[in-house]
Amino acid sequence: MNLTSKDISDDFPDSNKIYLNNASVSLMPSQSIDDMKEFLISYNSIGPDSKDSEPFVAEKLQNVRKIIAKIISCQPDEVVLTQSTTDGINFVANGISFDDKSNIILRGMGHEHHANYYPWLQLKDKISIKNLPIDKDGFFKLHDLEYFIDDNTKLVILSHALYNTGSILPVEKIGKILDNKIPFFLDSAQTIGCIGEIDVSKIRCNFMSFNGSKWLCGPMGTGLFYCSRKSSELLKPMTIGGESAIIYDETNLAFKELPDKFQTGFRNYVGIVGLESSVRYLLNFGMKNIREKNLYLSNLFREELSKIPNIILHGPDDPNHRTSIVSFNLKGQDSQEIVDKLEKQNIVLAVREIMNQKIIRASPHFFNTESEMLQTIDAIKKL
Repeated sequence: MNLTSKDISDDFPDSNKIYLNNASVSLMPSQSIDDMKEFLISYNSIGPDSKDSEPFVAEKLQNVRKIIAKIISCQPDEVVLTQSTTDGINFVANGISFDDKSNIILRGMGHEHHANYYPWLQLKDKISIKNLPIDKDGFFKLHDLEYFIDDNTKLVILSHALYNTGSILPVEKIGKILDNKIPFFLDSAQTIGCIGEIDVSKIRCNFMSFNGSKWLCGPMGTGLFYCSRKSSELLKPMTIGGESAIIYDETNLAFKELPDKFQTGFRNYVGIVGLESSVRYLLNFGMKNIREKNLYLSNLFREELSKIPNIILHGPDDPNHRTSIVSFNLKGQDSQEIVDKLEKQNIVLAVREIMNQKIIRASPHFFNTESEMLQTIDAIKKL
C-alpha cells in the first residue's frame, strides 16, 4: 500500500477539527491514551509505593529509553527523561563550565526559538556570544562558522530544524567541521519523529534535546535529553537528590552514572508510558514512511497555496531542505486574524514569527489527510 495516501485518522481520537499545529503539540494515538489508562489502573492496583511497584516502573522507564535510543541511534543509558526540550537546553546552558574568556556560537540569535535563545542570552554578562549571520530561510554559511571558531569557543548551539521556516540545517556537515573538538548542542524539537531516521553518531553532537509532545505524538510534560557518555563529565547537574547521587564518608557526594546523574525526582511515569506507546506506533508506521507522507502533504499544501493571489511563502523551495512546516502570509492581512478566522471553522494553524514579522504556520503530520489539506486551502481562498 502507498502509505502517503493511507488514511490512519481512525487510529486517533475523533475530532471535528482539522489539526495542523503539530510543530507545537501533536495529537496522540488512541492506543497511547489506552496504554496510559491501563498503566494507571495497574499502578494503583500494585500500590504506587509498594515493593512490587519499583520493578514495574523501572521496566517502563527502560522501555522508553530503549525505543528512543533506537530512533536516534544511541545507547539507552544516554537518554535522560525530562519534561521538555527546554529542560535539556538548560542542562547544558547551566551545567557547562565557562570562564571569562569563553565564547559560544549561536545561529541567528533572535531567529531562534525562545527556548533555545533565552538560556544562552542569560550568559551574556559572563561570556561572549557570537551570532552566526543567516539568510532569509535561516541558513548560514559554513565558512562563517569556521571563521568564528577559536581557542576559547566552548560550545556551538543550533536547532536541527527551524520552528518558523521549517529549514533543516546541515548538521552532519557542521559536526564534521567541529570534529568532536568543540562541544555541539542540538535542539531537535522540530525533527525527531518528523524527518525520518536520525543518527547522533553521524551528526557527532554531544548533546541533543527534544520533547515527546510534538512529532513523537506523546503526552505533554515529556521530554528527552541525549548526552553522549563521553560528554557527561562536561556537565554539572543543576539539581541533586537521592536518585542522582550517592553519599560516602558521611559528608561527601558523588554523582551516579548516566542517565541517573541528571534525573532528580522524575515522576511522570504515566507520561513516559504514553510516549513509549506513541513511539511504538510511529515505528510501526515507519520513520521513513512518516517523512515521505509529511513531505507529500506539505508539498501539496505549499503548491496549492502558491496558486492563491497575494500569498507570500517562507522557507526553502527544495523540499529536502525543510520539514513539513509551511509558513506563509497573505499580503495586506493580519496573520493572527487569519488564524482566528480559520479556528472558528475548526481548522487549527498557528501564528509564529520570523524575527519581527508575524507569519502563519501550518505543520501537517502523517495522520493528516490530503482532503484536510485541500479543505484548508479552500477556506484560505475564501478569507
